[in-house]
Amino acid sequence: VQLQASGGGLVQAGDSLRPSCAVSGRTVRDYSTGWFRQAPGKEREFVVSMSGRDGYVYFGGSVAGRSTISRDFAENTVHLQVDDLVPEDTAVYFCASAPTDGKLMAEADYDSWGQGTLVTVSS
Repeated sequence: VQLQASGGGLVQAGDSLRPSCAVSGRTVRDYSTGWFRQAPGKEREFVVSMSGRDGYVYFGGSVAGRSTISRDFAENTVHLQVDDLVPEDTAVYFCASAPTDGKLMAEADYDSWGQGTLVTVSS
């Protein structure tokens, strides 16, 4: 299983970020896919995940209410959007794929990780 994240960069506070994650070797239709982030000097934290078969979405506290996750079955890709960005959203954003399906919100639930994409929010 391989994941390729893209869509990071420098954005202004108040803007949105829209990174994407292309998955190969495992279908996003059948297995859970999640996003995590790691800010400078901090531990990696859960952002959001989507289960495979039923498409349920689970949010972490840091972006609840201002983020969405979607997927493209044809491209086997998962998209993240976080709105109303603040400098505290600056982090490396990682996508991850799980070998199972369901409400998966812990790093240990995922066995395959993308390389991460850096998002820097300027004030």
